[in-house]
Amino acid sequence: MYVCLEQRLVQVREQVVDLTVKEFDILALLIRNPKRVFTYEMIIELVWNEDYSNYSRKAVNNHISNMRKKLKISPDVPDYIKSVSGVGYKFDI
Repeated sequence: MYVCLEQRLVQVREQVVDLTVKEFDILALLIRNPKRVFTYEMIIELVWNEDYSNYSRKAVNNHISNMRKKLKISPDVPDYIKSVSGVGYKFDI
């Protein structure tokens, strides 16, 4: 995986992956802090820059699910975003 934060570019095996603004922002947060677990509330606060009470975990789950589908360009590509059950997510290879 190649990520250029300045160009907001994501490539997997040299194939460009089109992410939405929020998907890219979540991915950028996670890759800047590899292996650190971010709670749903932290992701909402840091990515949306708003109080997490206005959003649900489902919003984060939906963005993560869509992002995973887009990043998984073939079956042998690893899952870069790991779920931490009941807590949130982390970036790990």
